[in-house]
Amino acid sequence: MAVPVREGYQTPPAYVGRQDSPVAGPLPYRAAVRDALYGPGGFYRRPEGPAGHFRTSVHASPLLLAEAVARLAERSGLRRVVDVGAGRGELLTALHGLDPGLALHGVDVVARPDRLPSAVAWSARLPRGGTALLLAHEWLDDVPLDVVELAPDGPRTVLVDPVTGAESLGPRPRRADRRWLDAWWPLRRLGDRAEVGRSRDAAWHGAVRSLRGGLAVAVDYGHVRAERAAGAYAAGTLRGHRGGRLVPPVPDSSCDVTAAVAMDSVAAAGVAAGARAALLTTQRAVLGALLPPSSSGGAAALERQARLAELRDPDGLGGFCWLLQALGGHALPAALDGLGTAPCRSLV
Repeated sequence: MAVPVREGYQTPPAYVGRQDSPVAGPLPYRAAVRDALYGPGGFYRRPEGPAGHFRTSVHASPLLLAEAVARLAERSGLRRVVDVGAGRGELLTALHGLDPGLALHGVDVVARPDRLPSAVAWSARLPRGGTALLLAHEWLDDVPLDVVELAPDGPRTVLVDPVTGAESLGPRPRRADRRWLDAWWPLRRLGDRAEVGRSRDAAWHGAVRSLRGGLAVAVDYGHVRAERAAGAYAAGTLRGHRGGRLVPPVPDSSCDVTAAVAMDSVAAAGVAAGARAALLTTQRAVLGALLPPSSSGGAAALERQARLAELRDPDGLGGFCWLLQALGGHALPAALDGLGTAPCRSLV
């Protein structure tokens, strides 16, 4: 489901592994989570995959989501789809079944899934160049980032013990992180927390730059600056998922450790990478435009209607953010005209 970003803190020499190794913690969250999710034996390398722990739109209805993606590609004049953070290839398999003529490419840290159709390409890194619809479905929320807390002497990086989850305050954030906080997530009161989205911005910038043209789409749970500045997320948004339940976000590889995405900051990174037209709206709005209700009757139509209702539920999956950015002479499809910006859901 996610691809790690390999920049950031250098791992201290005493840190040699996770809970099965002698660990001299604590570590910044970015370093601890990176190892817990993507290191040897990390959460995203477990055999059960993400579907064993949480439910996304891909797991709720891969065929309906695939239908929406296929229509988005068609109406954008694109015949190639790159799925970043492709997990076990569920969406790509559904897309291939809908339209075997689509050129499909999955990107993830795990090995190529055994059941993936042979026509679908797979790699651990983003392919470079070409024109495509690039889809990052719940990828950015699992790009590791640092957590900062406002202390009496200013912002401090939060450190975490990778075994126990115990936290402590560490050094001041780097200058680039402080600039990002000033621009996107200002801290107002003692004890306020923020998650520094600079690593997500860099990841999205790289994804957009990998395209020569087309449409880049990020789907995730997130928030925008006005909400953050108003203190809506003063405690931060870190959370853990294991076995279908919310658990403390301890970076010990036993659970997913995730945080909501600063979607406006990510959008700015896309613009810096060359994107021109952009739209930030909700899944409810996008699917309403791309998947009109069926006019036929019968059990199949009723089942489709029920699945679509789940994907469009404004208090659930329908509240997810969709960031769509066009580049290389392409434009956003006319089917999305008039949607406007809608409030997304943070799930916190």
